[in-house]
Amino acid sequence: MRLPEPRGPLSDALARDLSTRTTLSPDTVELGERSAADPADALLDDDLQLSLAIAYELHYRGFDGVSDDWEWDPALLGLRAGLERRHLAGLRELVGPVAVTDEPVDRQITALIDADDSPSLSSFMAKRGSLDQWREYLTLRSVYHLKEADPHTFAIPRLSGRTKAAMVEIQADEYGGGSAARMHSELFAGLMRDLDLDAGYGALWDEAPAAAFASVNTMSLFGLHRRWRGAALGHLTAVEMTSSEPSRRYSSGLRRLGYDERTTVFYDEHVEADAVHEQIASVDMCGSLVAGEPELTADVLFGAAASLAMDGLAARHLLGAWEAGRSALYRDRALAA
Repeated sequence: MRLPEPRGPLSDALARDLSTRTTLSPDTVELGERSAADPADALLDDDLQLSLAIAYELHYRGFDGVSDDWEWDPALLGLRAGLERRHLAGLRELVGPVAVTDEPVDRQITALIDADDSPSLSSFMAKRGSLDQWREYLTLRSVYHLKEADPHTFAIPRLSGRTKAAMVEIQADEYGGGSAARMHSELFAGLMRDLDLDAGYGALWDEAPAAAFASVNTMSLFGLHRRWRGAALGHLTAVEMTSSEPSRRYSSGLRRLGYDERTTVFYDEHVEADAVHEQIASVDMCGSLVAGEPELTADVLFGAAASLAMDGLAARHLLGAWEAGRSALYRDRALAA
């Protein structure tokens, strides 16, 4: 994967250092400190979100021409920590307070889902989404779905017992149950190719808006920090509990445009799999986690609420742009500007 085009001074300096130096320059460190202290909304800050995504990607597949030694560079980890603090502050503001009750954790997560008032992107795509809008939507989602399951999988070594076993059961399905062709990331790549999009890993980063990176950066933050293991499980659970019916609608939208089961298989797979995963995630995985570590209940709920909030952020970004008659993609917006 090549380094993406920068979106501001920090991502520009960071990409330049990664490709030409062996340590961060003082100017890059200063830019990172400035960005971390910026009071503006972190979740819509293209420069910050891309910089954070670049730093996290070193733990995934890395970049062409960038040394693997950067993954654990102390100065880079320090810069990333400052960006994470700002990202978390923005996430907390977006999510708002999450109350913990005496109800079983699966019921508390269900209550969060029931209270979510985000716009239904899947309903729009099922009934009205044009082919161009589908391509924009898939471009945004490709930042996550081409690495689907990987951010959450980082949490597995941080778990034990039934909690770990339940998460492995879910993740095994995400990875195709041992079949590379059935991995959900590969099914999504096939969907992209059918709609004439470049399905290469990271190929569409230059077009994806900040909301796409903010969503995946949230998952990476939760998965890569033991401190946030509860939030990682809550996030995954909300994904599984809210995926089945929207996936049915997305599949319907593609069929409306003339595509058949070869193209819709990604969503068809989620209709079936996530209906099963819902109980495993909420009862077996999260239930067993908080039974052994009740102090993590608040984190589990925060992670679930963050999942819902980030989906809402992406939906509002896409629908708002389309309602205004413009593209929701970053590159198109940058060219227009």
